[in-house]
This record gives sequence, structure tokens and C-alpha cells, in this order.
Amino acid sequence: MTEIKRMGYCVGGKWIQSKTDKYMDVTDSSTGEVIAQVPQCTPEECESAIASAQEAFPAWSRLSISKRVQYLYKWRDVLYAHKEELSVLCAKELGKSLSEARGDVQKAIEPTEEACNIPTLIEGDCAMQVTTNYDTMTWRKPLGVVAGIVPMNFPAMIPWGWMVPLAIACGDTVVLKANSQTPLTSMRMLELFYSEGGFPEGVVNLVTTSRTEAEIFLTDPRIKAVTFVGTTGVGKHIYSVAAAHGKRVQAQCEAKNHALVLKDCNLEATVNAIINSTYGCAGMRCMALPVVCVEESIADEFVALLKEKALAMKIGCAYHEDTKLGPVVSQKHKEKICKWIQTGIDEGAELILDGRDIKVPGFEGGYFVGPTILDHVEPGMTVGDCEIFGPVTCIKRVKDYEEGIKVMNANPFANGSCIFTSSGYYSRKFVMDTDGGMVGVNVGIPVPTAYFPFSGNKDSFFGDLHVLGKDGVHFFTRAETVTTHWFDEKAGKRDVGTWEGSTEQ
Repeated sequence: MTEIKRMGYCVGGKWIQSKTDKYMDVTDSSTGEVIAQVPQCTPEECESAIASAQEAFPAWSRLSISKRVQYLYKWRDVLYAHKEELSVLCAKELGKSLSEARGDVQKAIEPTEEACNIPTLIEGDCAMQVTTNYDTMTWRKPLGVVAGIVPMNFPAMIPWGWMVPLAIACGDTVVLKANSQTPLTSMRMLELFYSEGGFPEGVVNLVTTSRTEAEIFLTDPRIKAVTFVGTTGVGKHIYSVAAAHGKRVQAQCEAKNHALVLKDCNLEATVNAIINSTYGCAGMRCMALPVVCVEESIADEFVALLKEKALAMKIGCAYHEDTKLGPVVSQKHKEKICKWIQTGIDEGAELILDGRDIKVPGFEGGYFVGPTILDHVEPGMTVGDCEIFGPVTCIKRVKDYEEGIKVMNANPFANGSCIFTSSGYYSRKFVMDTDGGMVGVNVGIPVPTAYFPFSGNKDSFFGDLHVLGKDGVHFFTRAETVTTHWFDEKAGKRDVGTWEGSTEQ
């Protein structure tokens, strides 16, 4: 029997074995085999990670922005060199297909490239003579230590795309709480960050903990900001506690994204887009399309084509090249999804395609859930309102655009929304009417590039500044407005004391 490797935690660029007696299993989602264990780090170990980031901050923040950018250019090259290795590791521990895992890693590379543009992104907003001989300018300065609390579903993109690049480009240092179900990709990236990226010790630190130990990141005064991705209940708690302790917070939370399919859409292209969005990453992403509001006149044809294409998907081992739909992350998560499917049936939805009890030959221990379609999902059914986070499509039949947009906007979540139509009028109207923060017109996954913010609304986000784009730069920095006045020999005495609210010209 192969000995299971026990991973450590990283402080000051060094990997340390935890003193805890509590370890958490990491599994190969395609086989169910335990491939590693990670520590439930103690409060003292979490504090040591914070202390390391705090110690590294002065030197890192004072480093010229040009030198920080050179580190990032090198780091970008390291990620490209190890992209395939990281993709396989991501697919193994999480379950998303290999092509999707490559996309996960690529979405860590893109924000790193954007962070290389930090001299332009962080430049001062305004400099001007505000009155005679008085100049005022606004510029942005690093915050300090930032805590990143990571979900299980994007182990490369979220910590190493959304959190680390802009934070360190802005001069901050970071403590990551990696997700205990999928920590290995992030851990390997941190190893490369120091061994090949050559970053100074302590710029990024990493622990794995339970929620109990993670509370320290919400209250410790050395932490200046918390960036979180996860469930809405936890996000609300993090936002309220951390903000009450004077910290800046961005909490990206749950979603129940809706698509509105009008009768004038290109049906084939629409179904292809929804298949990719709904079942990609086994539905374990907040930008999936788990609900489709479809006009009644084309609903039967739409559902039949959706079922046909879903049945054609290749279900298999995540890290096999031909797999289109891999397993979900754990047995517990599989059971949760299957329970939701049964809830939908019990609530009166019609089961068109059942993805429970899927077996993949040679991978009988894997956590597989096949594509599932529930039709005639009515308002008030929890299966159509709550996030399932699995490969389940809920069909809500609507009579027209007006009923569709009303159904969509009634949902408490507003991460993303999409419309499929050939009508320019309804496309523009939808963009104006929808509550969704990220909007797609004939686009199934309207995730913006790193140049724009990931901008969820309503119960999908708590905070003021979103991840990425200009929002991300402003989140990781603080504004400082400076007013200067220089005296000449003749005017020195006359000008003393004339400022402070003066409007003298």
C-alpha cells in the first residue's frame, strides 16, 4: 500500500510540517483514492503566516514598481512552462476535464499578464494646481497584508489569478487559506513561485485550516483586507465580521444564473452554448447556466435537442484527453447534488434526463454525476432558486420576454445572466433590464477578461470593489491625496497660513 503524503504549510517561503493531529484527505475525484492529506493548521500556525507576510511587507512595498513587474514577467513564464503539469494536477484533485483544467490555469496566467501592466493601472488619478502655488495629487499606496480565502472549484484561477497577481503587483503581501479539498494545485504553484519565480520570502504564504482557525483572518489587525470566494452564508459572515474589524472585504458568493431563450434564437448554437456553460466543470462554477427560461412556443424542441446533446457527452476520468464531463469533487458533494435532483422531482418538476447512478468502467470509485434535466420548474420550487453546483439544468417555461425577465430578476442571486435571440431590440432591452452583474448576449459564459471586473450583484457579492480590472487595483490599494506648497523668498512670509480652506486665487 502506497503511503499517503502529508503536506505542510508555507511560511516565509519554507514548507513546514504542522504540529496538528488533524489532517484532511485530498482525493483523486475520478477514482476516489486518497492522494494526499493536508493539515488543519493550528491558530498559532495561522498567526505565523500572518507574521511572515507582515515582516515581508515593508521591503516588498518599497521595492520599485518596475522591479515588482520584472518578478511578475518571470512568474508568467514559469506558469506557461508548467501549464500542463498544473492542469493534470487540477483535473485530478477537482474532477473538471483536462481541457477545462487547462482553462483554469490559463485564467491564472491572464491576470498575471494584466498585473504586469500595473504601472499604468496604479498611476495617480489627478494632479493639478488647485489654487495659486498649491498643487494637489491623488495616488495609490499598498494596503499591507491581504488574506485570500479560496473555494474548491478553481484551485489555480482564484488564488493565483484573482488574488495574488494584483495584490503583489500593488505592493501587498498575501496569506492564502487554500481549500482543503483541492489544495494541491495551489501548493504546487507556491512551490514554483519561490523555486523558479525567485520571489522574496514571505510575499505569499499558505495554510490549510477549518473555518474555526480561519476566523483569525477576519479579526487580526495585521490583516488589512480579505478577499473571499464561496457560499453566500459564509460570505455574509466574512463581510460582517471583517468589515466590523475595519478591513476591506470583497466576498464573491453563490449564483443561480438564468438564460432567457427567445423563439427567434439560433436554436442549435443556443443549445451548444448552454451545454458548454451548464455542464462544463461538472456545473461546479458560479458562472454556469443552471436555469433556462425558454419561450413556450419552442420549449419542446429546445428540451429535446438539449437532451440529445447532453446524452452525447463523453463522461469519464477527468485527466483523460477525450473526457467532456468529469466527476464532481467528492462523494459528499455528489450526494448533495443527487439529493437536489430528488428534491426537484418531489417538488413536481419533470425529470427528462437523470444523471444519478452513472458508472464509468474502470473508475467505479469516482464521484460521477451525469447531465440532468428537470423540466417544468415552476416559481417557488427550491431546485430552481438555490445553487446546486452540479450538472443539473432546470427549465422554466415562459410565455414571452416580459415574463422571462420577471422570473430571472426575482432570484436573489445576480452573478450572471444571458439572453439568446436574433433581436437587437430585445438584446439591448435585456442588458438594461437584467439584474445580472455579468451579462451575455448569445454568450453562455459571460466571464470578462482580466481587464474588467468580475461584477456579481445582489446576494452574489458583498463589498464595494470587485476582483480584477480597475476595481481590483483599487481594492488592493488605498488612496492618498497630497497637497503641496513651496515658498519663494519674497512670498514666504506673506503666504504663511493662507491655506486651510482658503479660496484665494
